[in-house]
Amino acid sequence: MIQNDPDALVEYGFRRVIITVIAVLCSLLEIVDTTIVNVALNNMRGSLGATLTDVAWVITAYAIANVIIIPMTSWLSQQFGRRNYFTASIIIFTVASFMCGNATNIWELVIFRFIQGLGGGALLVTAQTMLTESYPIAKRGMAQAIYGMGVIMGPTLGPPLGGYITDNYSWPYIFYINVPLGIIATVLTILYVKSPKYGEKLKASQVDWLGIFYLSAFIGSLQYVLEHGQQDDWFNNNTIITLSLISLFGFVLFLQREMTYKYPIVNLKVFRDTNLRVGTIMAFILGFGLYASTFLIPIYTQSVLRWSATDAGLLLIPSSLMTGFMMPIVGKLIQRGVSQKYMITAGFLAFFAFTFWMSRILTPDTGEEFMYWPLVLRGVGLGLLFVPITSLSLSTLKGKEIGDGAAFTGMMRQLGGSFGIAIITTFIARFSQQHRVDLVSKLDKTKFVVQNQITMLQKGFMAKGYTFNQAMDKANQVLEIKVMRQASVLSFMDIFMYLGIVFLLCIPIVLIMKTGKSKMDPSEMMH
Repeated sequence: MIQNDPDALVEYGFRRVIITVIAVLCSLLEIVDTTIVNVALNNMRGSLGATLTDVAWVITAYAIANVIIIPMTSWLSQQFGRRNYFTASIIIFTVASFMCGNATNIWELVIFRFIQGLGGGALLVTAQTMLTESYPIAKRGMAQAIYGMGVIMGPTLGPPLGGYITDNYSWPYIFYINVPLGIIATVLTILYVKSPKYGEKLKASQVDWLGIFYLSAFIGSLQYVLEHGQQDDWFNNNTIITLSLISLFGFVLFLQREMTYKYPIVNLKVFRDTNLRVGTIMAFILGFGLYASTFLIPIYTQSVLRWSATDAGLLLIPSSLMTGFMMPIVGKLIQRGVSQKYMITAGFLAFFAFTFWMSRILTPDTGEEFMYWPLVLRGVGLGLLFVPITSLSLSTLKGKEIGDGAAFTGMMRQLGGSFGIAIITTFIARFSQQHRVDLVSKLDKTKFVVQNQITMLQKGFMAKGYTFNQAMDKANQVLEIKVMRQASVLSFMDIFMYLGIVFLLCIPIVLIMKTGKSKMDPSEMMH
């Protein structure tokens, strides 16, 4: 990207407020839509007559479209002009949202959800770049902190909002809610957003079509494998094996193509920078922790504690508010020259403390008050990690390389989340089975305590009119449910502990990064 005057895009007063609103609104729309459908899947199954496997594609299609488009946003902005591309993305996202709400069968919904993801993926990175360039350098720290609050709070707001809409209205309204907001964002973008002057656009014959194909094959197949691995029994399934091989070959061919083609769609040469290489790993771990914990806590509260979807989502709000509170503080600290290394280390320690604390307090009937402070600590950890990881990753890059590096940190954060959810769903299933076997082996029916429990349950059922044998069967069923519940709790405790250990192991990696400039330009912070 060639820009004649770097200050030409800086806005002041009312125009800057409007651009901040557009950027935060669009990024929130995109991120909330990643998680808002999770709590409505059962309702979709019922009204569209779909199986659980089919309805999972509603999430998968959006995620695949997202991760394919994010690395290409910088190039697409250059080809079409940022304002044009951003406006088109909002329109695609809004129209696709309306069509999702109007879908009459599951595959129609999946197709429109994929199109929605193609529009939405562009909103995230482009909104951020647009916001950065609209602020003078001295004020960019606060601008990025505002943006960061949207990015962190988005995944948390999705489930309670989706739960409320589904409980009180019907599932199509989780898509219809995007339509008025999308129309407002489109009008404001056309009126207020400027486009930077770009260098020459590529001709159709120069476009890296093969690179786009390889990228789509690599990322798309990988995302499918991660989303469907557990339910399809991983490598015992031929589809999973085939797509894993396609992803591997797609990755190798993509690397080879981008390193040798004159006009690559993604600039891989930025990976010569040590900080970016380590930073993308950190971004992956951050995505892993953010999405894994956002996924794990509602699953525990709904499956074990029997909370409603709305209540499960609301539990995460204090954590998000704490992250929002931390963002401007972290922005100020970076501007004052505090080393990002120390903040990232503190963030990883806080996240470890959160997971360790959670692993100690989980029971089949843990109260909300016991989870409040660990979740606040999670918010502190995420606040200390989000901005410093990206700023340190980009601290030794210059000019156009910053945008290229930013696309990688964004993509790796998304992929980290996908890996986190895939690994956790697998571990919940495997650990629960193992703990159930261990618990059943300790249930000796010759022991007085076990006999007494079964007898009491049997008498309770007989009092309700069941025969002796029916009451015995019911008593055994109740005991099985209790065992399964306890096995689930033990598996959640294990997963929280392992998640914390992963974060603890990252601290030595942070310490090998170069600090770069002592005072980081906050414009380079948050991609």
